[in-house]
Amino acid sequence: MDYSQKTCSSILDVIGNTPLVELKRLVKNINGVSGRVLAKLEYLNPGYSKKDRIALQMIEEAEATGTLKPGQTVIELTSGNTGTGLAIVCAIKGYPFIAVMSKGNTEERARMMRAFGAKVVLVDQAPGAISGQVSGDSLALVEEVTQRLTTKYNAFRADQFTLDSNWRAHYLYTGKELIKQSNGNINAFCDFVGSGGSFSGIYKALKEYNTNIKCFIIEPTTVAVLAGEKITNINHKIQGGGYNMVELKYLENITPDGFLQVSDEEAIIMSRRLAQEEGIFAGFSSGANVAAAIDLLKNDFKGKTIAVLLPDSGLKYLTTDLWL
Repeated sequence: MDYSQKTCSSILDVIGNTPLVELKRLVKNINGVSGRVLAKLEYLNPGYSKKDRIALQMIEEAEATGTLKPGQTVIELTSGNTGTGLAIVCAIKGYPFIAVMSKGNTEERARMMRAFGAKVVLVDQAPGAISGQVSGDSLALVEEVTQRLTTKYNAFRADQFTLDSNWRAHYLYTGKELIKQSNGNINAFCDFVGSGGSFSGIYKALKEYNTNIKCFIIEPTTVAVLAGEKITNINHKIQGGGYNMVELKYLENITPDGFLQVSDEEAIIMSRRLAQEEGIFAGFSSGANVAAAIDLLKNDFKGKTIAVLLPDSGLKYLTTDLWL
């Protein structure tokens, strides 16, 4: 959508159609790297993350099917991004929204959701969990509270781990935007996996367009369970994924072309380089995605074009050690 040519009826019209930017400076500054990294700036969505897309898709599909009734409470567990997207959509459409989140996630996210009118329920982390890091064990505790509150409020569960509207948002829009913006010139796509929705949807769109485009799953080095690796430390700093969940619905019947691992340090360094060399202020998973893309350019994809998402804004991590 060319926003310069129309007046939007609400902020919901601004979701999607994010820019695709080539990271020329960063690639040029790294020795031994040749090729292109195309970064889709998902942090320019209204809620500063790619999750705005699935929030809108989940609510509108539920409205269309009658699953969501007028005035009904909407609830979901979140690391903050899906919750922010849902808070925005629900504010515009008039649904009360409850976000359930681990205390291991950053306070910035809770404050954002409250600002949009959401009720935020914070859940204690699992024993032994590190502040600022969310493990699968902590997420399981959040799930328990979410289920209980869903029953209590007779709420519609906008379940980002099971509703097909998650991957469809990325199949119908994000993936096809990537193809159009790049003129189809993509050799590979890699994505840090949380729910698996963005990887699944974009995988399907890219493979439908050209089966030769390779698609790689990215995980934390210490929790590469989808790659079949042994867990060495469930606590990592890349929020929004790496939850030690071996079975993800959206990855069923999906055959990735490979698996990549990124360490906390690599993700942090790359996020900082994005800010300093490209003027792009993004979060941990954005750094992880770009670090993995650079690794591909150093090895099997020299001289090729790699596409990635920059899932959210660095503003959501101001109280972490991402920004010193």
